Amino acid sequence: MATLTLDKVHSSLAFQIKHMVVSKAKGEFQDFDVDFNGDLSDLESASLKVTIPVTSIDTGNEDRDGHLKTGDFFEAEKYPNMVFQSKSIKKVSDDEYEVTGDFTIKGETNEETFTVEYNGTSKSPLDGSTVAGFAVTGKVNREAYGMTYNAAVETGGMLLGKDVKFEGDFEFIVED
Repeated sequence: MATLTLDKVHSSLAFQIKHMVVSKAKGEFQDFDVDFNGDLSDLESASLKVTIPVTSIDTGNEDRDGHLKTGDFFEAEKYPNMVFQSKSIKKVSDDEYEVTGDFTIKGETNEETFTVEYNGTSKSPLDGSTVAGFAVTGKVNREAYGMTYNAAVETGGMLLGKDVKFEGDFEFIVED
């Protein structure tokens, strides 16, 4: 069994939510960690834990980031991290998996399933190290985590959508 260490420089975790019915507000988390335990040749028996400090949120707008850290959304002082702990990994096709686990946000835990594409391994031409890559997509209903802040829009609908879509690309350094 190999040890996988997240290469944060070559990894990203983004999100988006409907805004004003007609567009999307987007952002990313600048800090996160993924603890992977298992064997790349048998991903269904692996487990992972993702920890995301909510204060690392970055939407490109300092005022909005500040609001997202308040009790209207993440309540960052009381709940500093979002945590996903896998419970099962199911192979769907040659390189696609469904990862189901407990996602805790703002003190609320719900079972969520994310789609994970395993992109395989490669040797770095720079230092000869082996790297493994994964792409993750999924969505969660923010209201299930107590984030119900919203406002009606004059033309109909709500300021913010309920679903938050996540997209992550994770590169790991593989050590035997």
